[in-house]
Amino acid sequence: MKILITGGAGFVGSSLAIALKKNYPDYQIFALDNLKRRGSELSLSRLKAAGIEFVHGDIRSKEDFDSLPAVDTVIEASAEPSVLAGLDGTPDYLINTNLFGTVNCLNYALKHKANFIFLSTSRVYPIKTIETLNFEEADTRFVLTDDQPVAGVSSRGIAENFPLDGARSLYGTTKLASELLIQEYNEFYGLKTVINRCGVITGPWQMGKVDQGVMVLWIAKHYFEEQLSYIGYGGTGKQTRDMLHIDDLYRLIDWELHHLDQVNGEILNAGGGVESSASLQELTKICQEVTGKTIPIKEVAENRAADIRLYITDNTNVTERTGWKPEKGIREIVTDIHAWLDANREALEPILK
Repeated sequence: MKILITGGAGFVGSSLAIALKKNYPDYQIFALDNLKRRGSELSLSRLKAAGIEFVHGDIRSKEDFDSLPAVDTVIEASAEPSVLAGLDGTPDYLINTNLFGTVNCLNYALKHKANFIFLSTSRVYPIKTIETLNFEEADTRFVLTDDQPVAGVSSRGIAENFPLDGARSLYGTTKLASELLIQEYNEFYGLKTVINRCGVITGPWQMGKVDQGVMVLWIAKHYFEEQLSYIGYGGTGKQTRDMLHIDDLYRLIDWELHHLDQVNGEILNAGGGVESSASLQELTKICQEVTGKTIPIKEVAENRAADIRLYITDNTNVTERTGWKPEKGIREIVTDIHAWLDANREALEPILK
């Protein structure tokens, strides 16, 4: 099998590429990336050592696809991943990458009759609707209840039939627009596709920042003994997310790669679920225990633009369709990332400190 992974030097793309090559040594894997994100250059030696062919290119450029060989499957893992991207009034790079870039990927897949696996985001769901959901405030986190004003949400989390009307951030909008185009290519061009709406993905080799990759950021700030802030919702640190370890995402992508006919045309929510979720307050406690360090955390009461109180993925559908469910919990994720920081401190300190 020949596979093209876009965003192939990024956290998700490189992790999937290396895991696939390890499990299927005979597969030929191409990793396409423009190396824009700081830290992506660290992936190049890892990709090379794994036997993966790196291609320096940009999905915004149709010409960069013309030189690529035919493949059997495209895994579209490229993105400008920041929820805050474009909100400063400069959305061009975001839209050109996350929307027009996806069109170039689709046309390349169509040209070679390749299957298409798309990594979308939970951020396609509208902010105001999520913010008006019924919740309880527990001692350390916000919790969704079963009694809700809209469909597609319960104490298990948010499902695929959650309403899509309303604003969701420019980042979420570009991903949703890409989803709509993928459905059209599936229906009218016969392209075999699956869309995965992922919650927070995390794990070793993620270059965490305030606006994207918060799990790694939180652990790294403890590790390097720097300051953090609970921002928004009264500064309590009770805002809650589910966390999906990259190894668990890999197991789903591996399944889809080899059973795409069974989920062709589907949209699947995939995240850590309630079992692998934490508030910032709870995450802080685990970080303190794993790193043995306690750092100052400021309390900032005011909310940031595009933030949400809580998001939990309801994995019911994906589990019923594929048998997949996440296996790694929060403590295991923190432990994995901490060990990675320890093993690669010299290379990571200039980026993550």
